[in-house]
Amino acid sequence: MRAIQATQAGGPDVLELTELPDPVPGPGELLVRVAAAGVNFIDTYRRAGVYPMPFPHVVGSEGAGVVVGLGENVTDFAEGDHVAWSDAPGSYAELVLVPAARALRVPAEVGLDVAAALPLQGMTAHYLAFSTYPVQPGDVALVHAGAGGVGLLLTQLVVARGGRVVSTVSTAEKADLAREAGASHVIRYDELADLTAELPGLVRAANGGEGVHVVYDGVGRATFDASLASLRRRGMLVLFGGSSGQVPPFDLQRLNAAGSLYVTRPTLGDYVAERSELDERSDDLFGMVRDGTLTVRIGARFPLADAAAAHAALEGRETTGKVLLEV
Repeated sequence: MRAIQATQAGGPDVLELTELPDPVPGPGELLVRVAAAGVNFIDTYRRAGVYPMPFPHVVGSEGAGVVVGLGENVTDFAEGDHVAWSDAPGSYAELVLVPAARALRVPAEVGLDVAAALPLQGMTAHYLAFSTYPVQPGDVALVHAGAGGVGLLLTQLVVARGGRVVSTVSTAEKADLAREAGASHVIRYDELADLTAELPGLVRAANGGEGVHVVYDGVGRATFDASLASLRRRGMLVLFGGSSGQVPPFDLQRLNAAGSLYVTRPTLGDYVAERSELDERSDDLFGMVRDGTLTVRIGARFPLADAAAAHAALEGRETTGKVLLEV
């Protein structure tokens, strides 16, 4: 099979197309022919060595495809089934092994490209809006990177739950996409001379002088201070990523002084640890896609061989919505 390997820790140029032996499913595993693989920031962190990984390794963990083989003790799936996944290592490949216990059954009405775009970013948006800070009618949320893959889905979910969204973006095109997703106010942070000093005032001005109930921040270092300053008393900062870099240690007394604030650093794995919760979130998402409540924007598609270009585009903030590798 063809696959994309990261040969060593580094930039996108360390990604190479190679040929490897076809994998053989072991007990409890599905052998899946990949239709599309999701490209995510976590892939770039692993490629760059931010998250420890062995090298070389086949990159990617998310995708969708068709089951072509079954390991022992697999009873819930059959060859020909359409499945998606968020945590199967080596997904930038023509074939991948997916644990049956973590595979998501894709409804016939949902295309495999859309299915590949949902598991990681869709379930992330779901747990953020439904569980970490369960949005209530009338709540106001600040969503950073509102035109990104998580941002567009999260905005739609917040609005569907009766909340209102203030979104940050970096271009006019992204501002339009954030509004189409339901954001009631959009702030262009590329137009700010000092994001930390200026953003909180603009957020409050968009909200009648009040801070927001929750900030969903997947950007990290560049936005953290402005996020804290944008919250109302007893508001919550949900830091779920660090696309601009990791947030350095900070004095917890800042939370006290700013109004008894909350900060949490969640990760998807803890919100889909049980099979029942994994099924609940995926069924909910696929159902919303089918009934039109949720629109999945695939902003860029690259052939498998162009994985390096896909990583460069993602890290260069050149993309909107979901980035896919078509296999």
